[in-house]
Amino acid sequence: MKITLSLALSIGVVLSIPFASAENQTVYFGTYTKSGVSKGIYRAAFDSVRGTLSEPELAAELENPSFVAFSPQGDRLYAVSESTARVVAYRIPESGSLDKINEQPSGGGAPCHASVSPDGKLLAVANYGAGSVSCYRIAKDGAISEPFTVQHQGHGPDAKRQKGPHAHSVNFSRNGRFLYAADLGTDKIYCYSANAQTGKLELLGTTEITPGGGPRHLTFTPDGKFAYAVQEMGLAVTAFSVDEKNGQLTALQSISTLPKGVEPTGTTAEILCHPSGYYLYASNRGHDSIAAYRIAADGRLSAVGNMPLHGKEPRGFALSPNGIWLIAGAQNSDTVAAYRIDAETGVPAFSGSEIKIGSPVCVRFVPTASQKK
Repeated sequence: MKITLSLALSIGVVLSIPFASAENQTVYFGTYTKSGVSKGIYRAAFDSVRGTLSEPELAAELENPSFVAFSPQGDRLYAVSESTARVVAYRIPESGSLDKINEQPSGGGAPCHASVSPDGKLLAVANYGAGSVSCYRIAKDGAISEPFTVQHQGHGPDAKRQKGPHAHSVNFSRNGRFLYAADLGTDKIYCYSANAQTGKLELLGTTEITPGGGPRHLTFTPDGKFAYAVQEMGLAVTAFSVDEKNGQLTALQSISTLPKGVEPTGTTAEILCHPSGYYLYASNRGHDSIAAYRIAADGRLSAVGNMPLHGKEPRGFALSPNGIWLIAGAQNSDTVAAYRIDAETGVPAFSGSEIKIGSPVCVRFVPTASQKK
C-alpha cells in the first residue's frame, strides 16, 4: 500500500503521542463463565512501550459478563450479565478491583452490548434475545436508574437467525445527540434521540443494510463524520456518511471482511476505527483474522490486509489509546494477545505477548483521562 507523505506524517504523530502513564495502562476483559474456566470480569496491565500484558487478575465475579463500558472519566465500569439479564454498575478504585454500586434489569433477554453517552449521563444497553434497547440515567455516584426500554419489531430473510429482532449493539454519536442501535434480526440500524434528564428514547428513523447481512457492531471516525457497521452474517462492512444535524446515515459502500478468493465462512464480530481516523479493523470468526482497511477522505474503504489471529474465534478486540497496539481476545483458545500496528500499512502483527483468560469476548482499555500522570 502506498501512502502520501502528509498521511504518513499524520499517522506518525498519532502513534507517537506521549499519553499519560503510557507505560502502564489498564485493560478490562468481559468473558463467558459457562465453561467454568472464567469467573467474571478480569483486568491486566498493558505496557504500551513493550507491548506486553501482565498476568490477568479477577476484578469482579459476575455470570457471563459479555460486554463492559466505561464512564468518560474512567472511574466507573458498567457490565451486562448476558445469562441473568442484569446490568451492573461498578466503581473502579485505585486497586483496580471493582466495587459494586448497584444493578438493574436489562429490560430484555440476553443483553450483549453497552455504551455510555459522551457526557456520562446515560447508559444504553442492547438486548439480543428480546430485540430491545434500554436506556438508564446515571447518577453522580455512578448508580444507574430503572431502564426505559424500546422494543424493535420485524424480521429478516434468514429463517434461522432473523425470525425476529435481535438488537446487537448501541452507540452514541460523537456529539452525543443520537443513539444508534444495530439490529441483526431486522437488518436495520435504528437512530434515536435520548433525553439526558429522563432517559427516554425517541425513534427518529432507521437505515436498512444488505438483506440477510445481520448488522452487529458500529463504530465512528473520531470526527463523527463517518460510521461503519460490520455485518455478522454478510461478512462485510458497510460505510456510511453521518448527518450530524439529524443523525441520518447514508450508505457509501459495502466491502468484504475476507481476502479475495477466500470461500465465505464463519461470522464477523467487532469493528473499531483507529484513533487517527485513517484505519478501520473488523474481526472474522471462522477465518480467525482481523481485517484492516484504509479510510479515504470521502469515508470509503480499501482493504490493506488480513492479520491471522494468534488463536481461535476473535470475538472482541481493542485499540490502545496511542494507536500503536491492537489487543485481541481468542474466545475458543482462552487467550488474549497483543499486536503492533504498522504505521505505514495499518496492518497489525503479533508482538509475542499472550496471556490466558477463559473465554474472552470483550476487551476494553480504561479511558486515558483516568490514567495518572
